Amino acid sequence: MRLSGHCRPAPFEQLSVLKISMVQKQMSLVPAALRYVDQVARAGSIQRAAKELNIAASAINRQILKLEKDLGVTLFERFSKGMRLTSAGNTVVALARRWKSEERRVGAELEQMQGVNQGHVRLVAMDSHANGYLPRMIDELAARHPGLSLEVRIESTDEAVAALVEGSADLIAAFNLTPHRGLHILWTRDLPFGCVVAPGHVLAKNKSVSMQEVMAFPVALQSKLLPIRRYLESHHAWLFAKDRTMVETNSLQLLKILATSGRHVAFTSELDAAPEIIEGSLVFRPVRDKTAEPQKVSVALDGRKPLSKVVKIVADLLAEEMDQDLEMARKKRTA
Repeated sequence: MRLSGHCRPAPFEQLSVLKISMVQKQMSLVPAALRYVDQVARAGSIQRAAKELNIAASAINRQILKLEKDLGVTLFERFSKGMRLTSAGNTVVALARRWKSEERRVGAELEQMQGVNQGHVRLVAMDSHANGYLPRMIDELAARHPGLSLEVRIESTDEAVAALVEGSADLIAAFNLTPHRGLHILWTRDLPFGCVVAPGHVLAKNKSVSMQEVMAFPVALQSKLLPIRRYLESHHAWLFAKDRTMVETNSLQLLKILATSGRHVAFTSELDAAPEIIEGSLVFRPVRDKTAEPQKVSVALDGRKPLSKVVKIVADLLAEEMDQDLEMARKKRTA
């Protein structure tokens, strides 16, 4: 876009000029003092923050001291080897991170007003997603929307929700989300509770299994950090008797390898094991016990913020790819 002569820019053009200026000059709408406090909190010292920001340590220190004076509070405890946030400092850092999150959202909206699908989306997903549909989804996103950048972190469900609430994530794909005041679920699917076994395993001959039948074999269990393990402990505590033969791991990949070997049975979902189910190295069998409750996979965002176009693009593609994996895995089960 070009501006000719001395004409006053129209409102849309003013926004475009602001966006261009932010990119060219690395301008931030967040006050420098807040950005410096946040960086020092992350780095643990002014010297490390100065190195990361490529700014003189004295300038950062001066801004922080001025902010402390203006607010009338101490933001950091100062030690010989670094700095640690006080309670007041934690409050200020939370504000800084919310502002930075809003700044990114504003930047994305300005780009969208120019008719361009550009922006940056921060996604938190689960370990099983990284082993399944996620690489394919990232490739598809790059092909459809080359101007959109994506940051992906792999965390537990609890960590994903915390990231969304604190503003360090724009979108999450997680299992068994519990209701939360700030959580808005865009898409969800039920996942029958069940287990995976090798095609040659005795249980593979059955269309469904009981918990008693499963526990006749060595079991591979996911760690306590994951929702499916908590479900087992709360609904089927008898599984954890000391005489049971089982292996516990926080690695989904190891869990599936153990099941593929033919010796172990693993409690997990169709989506967790979709690649192996589709290729035929594992089969999924739902648990038929009346107490077996379906698990859920959901895509959610912070309900306190408006849904941006770029976040919706990523959310829709996530849902599309997960639906595709589930459909293909279920066709294998019913074939």
